[in-house]
Amino acid sequence: MGGLVNYFHQGGSMMWLLLIVAILAVAIIIERIFSLYIKARTNPMKLVEVVKSKIEEGGIDDALDFLAKHKSPIAKVLYAGLEKIERGRGVVEEAMARKASQEFAFLDRGMIYLAAAVTVAPILGFLGTVTGMIKAFQAIALAGEVEPTLVAKGISEALITTATGLLIAAPVSVFYSAFSSTINGYNRKAEEAANSLVEYLLEKGVLHEVE
Repeated sequence: MGGLVNYFHQGGSMMWLLLIVAILAVAIIIERIFSLYIKARTNPMKLVEVVKSKIEEGGIDDALDFLAKHKSPIAKVLYAGLEKIERGRGVVEEAMARKASQEFAFLDRGMIYLAAAVTVAPILGFLGTVTGMIKAFQAIALAGEVEPTLVAKGISEALITTATGLLIAAPVSVFYSAFSSTINGYNRKAEEAANSLVEYLLEKGVLHEVE
């Protein structure tokens, strides 16, 4: 721990900004893991198959009761469409689309800040490099000669901030890519589930094309 603290202080004032970026990124990553892998853990396609079986066994009301008790976002989307089944396909699809825009808003929450961290961290690191080199040249100007011990601190600061910025950006970019892939996959499965339910209802004759 003492080595890390010493490393931090050697990096100069820019390390504080990098620390803030790192803390915010970690907080968002933790929230994303909870939202994407716990809150949205329900498989939309498996859920819609259960809904179909509920309709087969007890009708639309049975399926609505099941969805009302299910806490997942996709369940609320299917419920929004199923409760308007008597008003036709157009209304059902519009209801599900509108509900999906509300329920799935959490999927993208914080992603823009992760993307910003990936960009900002290296920039702050390079800015620290510039300030470190400025300090090194100022030391040379004051001394009137190139003495390694005089410029070592400035050069050290320059290298440390650059390395720190890249060390923050690299793992955050990996998490960002993983989260983006998960979000796209969930949205795709949710859309497929909604379409599957609509097609099933049309085949059963309980949903009509006209409103």
